[in-house]
Amino acid sequence: MPMTPSLERTRIAVIGLGYVGLPLAVEFGKRRPVTGFDIDSHRIAELQAGKDRTLEVAPSELAEASSLRFSSDEADLCDCTVFIVTVPTPIDAHKRPDLTPLIKASETVGRVLKPGDIVIYESTVYPGATEEDCVPVLERTSGLRFNLDFFAGYSPERINPGDKDHRLPSIKKVTSGSTPEVAEYVDALYREIITAGTHKAESIRVAEAAKVIENTQRDVNIALINELAMLFNRMGIDTEAVLQAAGTKWNFLPFRPGLVGGHCIGVDPYYLTHKAQAIGHHPEMILAGRRINDSMGSYVVSQLIKAMIKRRIQVEGAQVLVMGLTFKENCPDLRNTRVVDIVRELEDYGIAVEVYDPWVDAVEARREYGIDPIVEPKRERYDGIVLAVAHRAFREMGVEAVRSYGRKTHVLYDIKRVLGRNAADFCL
Repeated sequence: MPMTPSLERTRIAVIGLGYVGLPLAVEFGKRRPVTGFDIDSHRIAELQAGKDRTLEVAPSELAEASSLRFSSDEADLCDCTVFIVTVPTPIDAHKRPDLTPLIKASETVGRVLKPGDIVIYESTVYPGATEEDCVPVLERTSGLRFNLDFFAGYSPERINPGDKDHRLPSIKKVTSGSTPEVAEYVDALYREIITAGTHKAESIRVAEAAKVIENTQRDVNIALINELAMLFNRMGIDTEAVLQAAGTKWNFLPFRPGLVGGHCIGVDPYYLTHKAQAIGHHPEMILAGRRINDSMGSYVVSQLIKAMIKRRIQVEGAQVLVMGLTFKENCPDLRNTRVVDIVRELEDYGIAVEVYDPWVDAVEARREYGIDPIVEPKRERYDGIVLAVAHRAFREMGVEAVRSYGRKTHVLYDIKRVLGRNAADFCL
């Protein structure tokens, strides 16, 4: 039976260099040999030039990782002993888990897998996916036997895009392995870079479940607040005033209403509900939360349209400015942004929509959503303004500058209260 590699002789390959993989590769690359692998040759060329389009890693940090090399050539993976898979795990158009990137990454690893190697997955999945979906691919592609010739681990990512305070080393890491010895090895490996410490889970399935419920819990809580916001709106009560009052109790959780998108909160619950339904359990609360949060774009537009009609603004043919397209503030991440729901719903009303977001890469916005962001809004042009993302730049503009984009009669909807209380005509 092959021995697991010693820490001293470990050579790491990080498969997938996005928001999760690149910071991981950089941290390990400061201490030991690392190959950062991605099938996107343009991404590799940018990183070799010291540029990170996600803005998660500064050029100076890339330079610090002196033992890190980047490649899109599978041959460069052959001398690695530990493979950490950090590819996306999206959902399809029917909100079902799409494991295609994970399966393809497993095939890539399987082609270079050797006796004694370890494959660690960080991608968010449902409990059981590592051993039931990924390991069979590794076995089939490599011809090796699981837990005899090679081993597996799972250590879920906890990256928060755009957050410069909570970085990879300062976020506690959950680890696990397919045998007790491998679990200890994986935990020791991550302890090299995680200053906040690690938590060794008792099994891979426990670690998978822990990750997927982190964001499911947040999703359900935000859904509750979104539903309360809709209720209080009908009652003529200011939601933020209610939340501030309730927040004076020590154990009241400080969630706020809003659009719920991104690569985690808006996706992970569907991985859990998929597995639940597969084993015959109907997850009522989780799916109810998802329905509420997925409907918020439509709700915002309905409120905007009603306000426009009350002000005798012709809806069909009107012009609306949507400020912000990313799924969250102060980062360029467009994955699963729910601002798109607002844009599509407005277009269904025959409204001409212009989208402005200084953080967005126009090519990516066009490729992913068919949206061409404008360079800068025009003054006194719009019948409606939807401030959809709480970018710092929008906050610093102030209400007068934002309203200057509107016609003499217009409606301003500030979803996240970027401009402060009572500055806009409507808020969630």
